[in-house]
Amino acid sequence: MIFSVVLGICVGINAHFELCHHAQQTGLFTMSPKRGTLLLFVACAALANSLSMMPGNGPDFKDMAKRLMRKCHDKGCPVPKMLLLRTVFNNSDSPAKDRSSGQSDTLLSTFMNILDSFSPAKESLSRVPLDDSDKTMMWNCSNLSKMIKLIRNSSEASACYVHAFMAPLSWAALTTQSDNNMDSDDYDTLLWAARSAVQGMPATRMKLPIEPPPERVKMILKMLLELYEFTSEAQRMKVVRWAKQQITENYFNCTMRPPSDSRLKLMQRCKPSLKWLNMEALIMIGPYLSYLEPSDVDSSPKEKLCEFFYSAKFKSALKMVVRMNPSLAKRFIERFQGCFSGRKDFAEHVDKLGTLACHYWAVPDLSPELSKKLLSELNNCDDLGNPRIKMLKKRLIKAVMSNSNTTEVLPTLGSSVTLLSPTHLPPMSVDDLKNLGSSVQWTKDQLRKLVKKQLGDMKCKKLSGEELMALKSVAAGLPSCVLKHVKAQEILHDEEALRNISKRMNKGQLKAMLQGLRMDVDPLELVQKLAGPLLRKVSISSLSKANITSLDQLGDKTWSRPQAAYLAKKMYDLKQLQYGYRRLRSVLQGITCKMIEKVADRDVQDMAQALTETPRWLSKVQAGCAARKLFGTLEKKRADYFKNITGKEMDDIPTFLFVHLNPQKVKDLPDSACPVFIDKMEVADLSLLPHRAPSRPALTRRALLCLANGTDLSRLTTDDVSRLGSLLCELQPTQLRLLAPDVLASSLQAMASCQHIPQRHRADLIQLVTQTFGNSSDWSAEMMEKLGPLILLDDNATSALPNKPWMKDVLYFLKSCLSRSSDALRKKIFSLITNAALETSSANSNSTGNGTDDSNGSSGSINGTNSNVTDISSSSNSSTVSAKVPTVELIEELGKGNVYWTPAELDRMSTQTFLATVETLGIISDYSADQLAVLSKKATKALGPASNMTESVVMQLGCLIQGFSNTDLEKLPLSLDALEDIAQCGWSESQMEPLWKGVAKYNNLTAQQLGAVEMVALSRFICGLNAREIGQLSMDAFKDAVGSMDGVQYSFQVAQQLKRLAVSAFGDPRTWTEARAADLGNIVAGLDANELFSLDPSVMPFLSESCISLIPPSNFAGLSGAQLEALGPDNAAMVTSEQRAAMTDKQLAALERAMTGSRDQKQTPEGSGAPSLSVEGISAFMKPLLFLLTGFLLL
Repeated sequence: MIFSVVLGICVGINAHFELCHHAQQTGLFTMSPKRGTLLLFVACAALANSLSMMPGNGPDFKDMAKRLMRKCHDKGCPVPKMLLLRTVFNNSDSPAKDRSSGQSDTLLSTFMNILDSFSPAKESLSRVPLDDSDKTMMWNCSNLSKMIKLIRNSSEASACYVHAFMAPLSWAALTTQSDNNMDSDDYDTLLWAARSAVQGMPATRMKLPIEPPPERVKMILKMLLELYEFTSEAQRMKVVRWAKQQITENYFNCTMRPPSDSRLKLMQRCKPSLKWLNMEALIMIGPYLSYLEPSDVDSSPKEKLCEFFYSAKFKSALKMVVRMNPSLAKRFIERFQGCFSGRKDFAEHVDKLGTLACHYWAVPDLSPELSKKLLSELNNCDDLGNPRIKMLKKRLIKAVMSNSNTTEVLPTLGSSVTLLSPTHLPPMSVDDLKNLGSSVQWTKDQLRKLVKKQLGDMKCKKLSGEELMALKSVAAGLPSCVLKHVKAQEILHDEEALRNISKRMNKGQLKAMLQGLRMDVDPLELVQKLAGPLLRKVSISSLSKANITSLDQLGDKTWSRPQAAYLAKKMYDLKQLQYGYRRLRSVLQGITCKMIEKVADRDVQDMAQALTETPRWLSKVQAGCAARKLFGTLEKKRADYFKNITGKEMDDIPTFLFVHLNPQKVKDLPDSACPVFIDKMEVADLSLLPHRAPSRPALTRRALLCLANGTDLSRLTTDDVSRLGSLLCELQPTQLRLLAPDVLASSLQAMASCQHIPQRHRADLIQLVTQTFGNSSDWSAEMMEKLGPLILLDDNATSALPNKPWMKDVLYFLKSCLSRSSDALRKKIFSLITNAALETSSANSNSTGNGTDDSNGSSGSINGTNSNVTDISSSSNSSTVSAKVPTVELIEELGKGNVYWTPAELDRMSTQTFLATVETLGIISDYSADQLAVLSKKATKALGPASNMTESVVMQLGCLIQGFSNTDLEKLPLSLDALEDIAQCGWSESQMEPLWKGVAKYNNLTAQQLGAVEMVALSRFICGLNAREIGQLSMDAFKDAVGSMDGVQYSFQVAQQLKRLAVSAFGDPRTWTEARAADLGNIVAGLDANELFSLDPSVMPFLSESCISLIPPSNFAGLSGAQLEALGPDNAAMVTSEQRAAMTDKQLAALERAMTGSRDQKQTPEGSGAPSLSVEGISAFMKPLLFLLTGFLLL
């Protein structure tokens, strides 16, 4: 017994001595004797027992306080004055004679030290001397609750800083105490103060009370319910697990903790049949019920679950839930349906479903009133996530309109009004548009009709600013000729309204609106009052006329990258950057590595901290440069800085920069810094670290070494592995195999949430998943939801997924969670949808003929007439039933997946189906030539020859007009305003000239007449101009337009012609700045080899990614090693195999350094298996054992 106690103390002493010593000095855990004493040694013991023996577990409250104080600073809260601080902190019940020596590190001085890390605070408080009494007044703070009440009742904005300081202190007191003598009022006060700490706490550090009594559990959950919308998914899952444990242990005297949990004591495990999810538990969990397991739903007694469904608590809980896994939602719906005698009785309560409505498919025919209610619930669902939602909405709209006219029901449709076909779209008044708001996403055809209603026969009617603002989202359909005449004084006063009406405008419309606005307002005033998309389309030429000369004039605006590069250089040249990188905000995009390298050593730490506050504006190149500058500055302080770095020094390095440390330095980090290192890795964001950076495996190995702490990886727990943070996604399968089975299983499930898994790991990882969880063909829907993202990494595994009834909905769900979906996944979904339809058709083959279906809800119907949904074939013989046939229903559900129909299948589509779905088919940009041949033939059959088509019909056809002959393309009525909508189609170079000729003829244009608005509106069709016409373009118009022509894919010949224009306008390429190169976009691809070679290396990372692959290999091979290295990871990744083939070995090596971001470091091979221990690590492991042995001998 003595041996085990001594061993526990010896092992824990190194990890917790410093923290407990700090707690003793600050009085962190002492409470008033009147309110129930928490003795210091008891708090220290509780803290030691509650924390894992792994290094660094439990965040330093100073770090959290600093982060929260920074938010106060960013909100503009003034620094607290000493009077307020003395009022709050002068609450000691301990007489001065009882205070120990060396008490300068008090709560007040600790608070001031953190506050002094912000320059405004330093300036303010440094003028107020802190006398000895202030320094020693508060080490034994005995009434934390009273202090919190003082700031809670304070109306001073500066109290924000004190609250930020108290938040982590309060949470630590709540989660480390070993008794519960506090009364409810004090407990509730601490919970109030702790809210902001919990809200900003990483899930891995979110420590919840271990054994609170039932009344405390309710109070904690009440606070967590109020924070639900501010918590992460990982936090919510942790709360649910904790709640289940507390409910079963407090109310049922059994536990659900895993068998390995040391806190199990002698409590028996709960039986699987335990009905623990009663009414009280459901109310306590509230919206967190969306993170239960489907099996948990079966743990609720029927009568209690039904009682919950009927109650107002159910609706209020579901109101906060945004999404739910399909399997859980389905189980809830099944159980709730069991509360009623039939489907129709259940449907009477559809207004209570909340997010469950997004998974409610077995909907019977509903009355118009019930259809309205369900439609209201569905308006909060993600239509793009599952197209079945959109189809159900259309069915409900049809029911709603069955006995009412559209104008009457318009208010009840909400955003679903966009699902009406243009034919059924009612005339809308200004009040109607105002009620619908600015977020409605109309189809192009709907916009044309609505705009026609507003403008009448006057296409270029002049609108006042008030009339324009009143149009809300419909303004996105206005022609450029209307927007050119908008007056600045009528519209610039309302920045938010201006942002809303412009957010869905295309580039041509934005340029037209800017042309009108700048006519009667000063350039500086215009720039300062613009925001959103309009601001980002201001050309560099116009921006230079604004003559911005100070950081104050930049404002908190979102600038484009070329604009940011221009402004950053201007601020640098004016020596404004030395006054604060924090004030640059989005202008940080334009900071160059040269600027970073020239920052004075004394200012480097401030610069690094400033970058930490707005890392979203930085590129991988900028982050790498800032990291190298910071590391170089630190290493000037002493030799081998990183070999003997202290925890405090490591903590001072911003984590997003620290991860750029080169592999050798990572390897050399001392074991003594492991606690801080693990804390940093736990919350590290690796998005600014190149995917192939050698630092990634190096950091992973070092983290495993720290966590293993002298043991092998099989000893790591699930909590240990969770502390790897994003590095979990970097683990090699060989390392994962060394984990204990239960830890491996939980780790693989956690890896399903990874945003990136190295390509080289994926095949072995999927094999490991299969070995651990079995073949995916045997998985349940619930298992597929948890592990599916890993399977979807492999195209073969995706294609092999079984055609189970639930698979389609689960894949829809997973697809909506992915940053990008593979072609294999889209094909799989196509297969599931069409095969299910084929099976249904086959089953009904004896009774199926040429049925009809009303398509009033289709937004794609040209004439709005009924269309054929069960369009098996023009003939109903049994041989055609076995063939896949596109129907209205299938086409609408497939969306862009319609690209996977074969030409033969498309040819089976009836004319009626084609007319009903033409707009859906027309949005697909990557049809094959054979598919286009079939579809264009159907278009002319249904709508007549191209020469007779109207502008409206052509725009509905969209990308289908790619299949027309060049002769027909030249005859099409294409307005300038419509060109950007079809620019994304897969046009060939040979089609550019006839399209331009058709546009020029229809719009009565010549090359000389093209202004900036017209050049931007032409988009990629400017490629149709010949060399002579390009030479005739207006130089001034080109200067104004070029920044808005970004993303256009020019042929090399056209790029060459436009490059010549750019040289005439902006000078020799050797003089081009970063802003100029970024502004020119893909035109840079028109430079010849010598011109490319003349570009300054600092320009290279500012080239657009799409430009890289357009440069001919022979020209690309002319780049120097310095230029290639400066490209950066993202641009280097765009280099084609043809370009690589033309490069030398030295160039390829430089390109590799660009991809890995390892300019000053050699590549190190990735290690495998368990990490080895350094000599220092062995020493650190042995010291406690030697201490133990000595203590044992002295007994």
